[in-house]
Amino acid sequence: MTHGFLWDLFAIFFFVVYFMLLFYILSDLFRDHELNGWAKTFWIIFLILLPFLTILIYMIARGPGMQKRALAQAQQFQKAQDEYIKSVAGNSPTEQIAKAQELLAAGTINQDEFNAIKAKALAS
Repeated sequence: MTHGFLWDLFAIFFFVVYFMLLFYILSDLFRDHELNGWAKTFWIIFLILLPFLTILIYMIARGPGMQKRALAQAQQFQKAQDEYIKSVAGNSPTEQIAKAQELLAAGTINQDEFNAIKAKALAS
């Protein structure tokens, strides 16, 4: 009974690993803009016909490029996220000074505090 359970668990583990590698390779194929359409087609056909051998060959032949493309995509996403956060947060020096001017006009802060906020905004 235990032997069958362990064997099933082992098989499920490798089945999941196989699909993770398959999807990782397919996403890398479509992420690579230097590879032409015919080469992508042949890789996909070989992934269907000889999946384990093709995964092994792909990881050996194109592994370093996979890492570079994944890193470039991660940096691109990070840059886009940073730009979005900056646009939503509205932390431009002009906006900070304008808000400080409004606070000064309302009497919430004094001139020294306004000068400190302005200096900080211009320094960043």
